[in-house]
Amino acid sequence: MMMTGGISDAKPFSEEVQQLLEAVKSELEEKLGKKLDRFQLVSYKTQVVAGTNYFAKMDIGGEELVHMRVYRNLQGEVSLHSHQHPKTREEDIEYF
Repeated sequence: MMMTGGISDAKPFSEEVQQLLEAVKSELEEKLGKKLDRFQLVSYKTQVVAGTNYFAKMDIGGEELVHMRVYRNLQGEVSLHSHQHPKTREEDIEYF
């Protein structure tokens, strides 16, 4: 069981998390200034707060990856908190 506030170990692809991240795809596209043909979850970590932070490694095509921090509140509303780009496949997801 993870302690509140701690960040989990990396977890593999999850259809549920992929769908959650789809809710903020257009906002990420706006921040990156381009349309993403590929938007595939590679792995993710979670942090339980008053809701849940998702730290996700996303394959956005070619050799490009982006790390996203997405927050889901207790009512289930999802928002893009921040992102880091560019990232490599080898880079671990860190708290940001």
